[in-house]
Amino acid sequence: MEGLGVSAAPPSGPRPDPAFWAGRRVFLTGHTGFKGTWARLWLSRLGAEVHGYALTPESDPALHHLVGAAGLAGETIADIRDARALAGALAAAAPDVVLHMAAQPLVRRSFERPTETFEVNVMGTVHLLDAVRQVPSVAVALIVTTDKVYHNDESGRTFREDDRLGGHDPYSASKAAAEHVVAAYRASLFAGHDARIATARGGNVLGGGDFSADRLVPDVVRAALAGRDLAIRNPQATRPWQHVLDCLAGYFLYVEALAAGRTTVGALNFGPLADEAPMPVGRLASAVQAALGLAPAWDHVSAEDQPREMNRLHLDPALAVTTLGWRPRLDAPAIVERTAAWYADWRAGRPPLAVTRAQIDAFMEGP
Repeated sequence: MEGLGVSAAPPSGPRPDPAFWAGRRVFLTGHTGFKGTWARLWLSRLGAEVHGYALTPESDPALHHLVGAAGLAGETIADIRDARALAGALAAAAPDVVLHMAAQPLVRRSFERPTETFEVNVMGTVHLLDAVRQVPSVAVALIVTTDKVYHNDESGRTFREDDRLGGHDPYSASKAAAEHVVAAYRASLFAGHDARIATARGGNVLGGGDFSADRLVPDVVRAALAGRDLAIRNPQATRPWQHVLDCLAGYFLYVEALAAGRTTVGALNFGPLADEAPMPVGRLASAVQAALGLAPAWDHVSAEDQPREMNRLHLDPALAVTTLGWRPRLDAPAIVERTAAWYADWRAGRPPLAVTRAQIDAFMEGP
């Protein structure tokens, strides 16, 4: 891995099993997004045949464009709200596994476009589950929601899977509604279908290649490239930060366990362990800047005229640990190191596909 800025991962939980994924047909929605691109590259590395369904990404650059069609056996560029197109693409792929990651994923955008947010995140999930019901080959459908599905009273408590769902903002509420949709379909409409249906609630993911709007690491990178000061709205806010590969590893292990009948748990949290102190936004920004060779500096901008965002959010992933044996393999320093290394390699002109695959291989090959 020399020259690609990666290091061996610390010992931790199990990794996805190539023997399970080899030749497995996977229908991946949201394959053009930041997390979706990492997912398809890793799934193809594991030997899966990945069929993607998503819109073209809005950001420029975008990881999807930087790596091209790598990792895809086929793709459909279409809207998750187009029920007919979605059903046709799913039927044509005849997948064993469905991994639903397509979403309107931005909290601040949900205030600007609430109707779009609910249509994509709620009705998109409805359309997907209706399509899955018509495809007998599907053994597992995992619907990705978010850490923000819980009713957050700002008490600082750590949320478990059986806590009350809710949402202050349109994004959080739409994802909580999607959880209710999945639960209702699983309890009633999937009677007689062999597919196992579950949801995964992932914490805030970090990693190279994210260029989305209103996200911390992309904001750090954009400010550095533009030669301007970084502006942060809520420097004391805390989130369940995790590396994109740790989060995806949880999803993949969850699919494996569901397919093998090793679990019937319908929802799991994925995030840092409870004994890891949460890192505030400001400290994380400074750490990323330092790792990029920049002087740690940022301006705290007033959030008075901005949509309200939660200050504290923490997940308890203990159920994923006991159910799957999953544990995060990268701690906060390693997350910052690998994330910064990706952007440093990209800025140095190294091929993004090679850089991304190298980090995937290092994660799989580590102790």
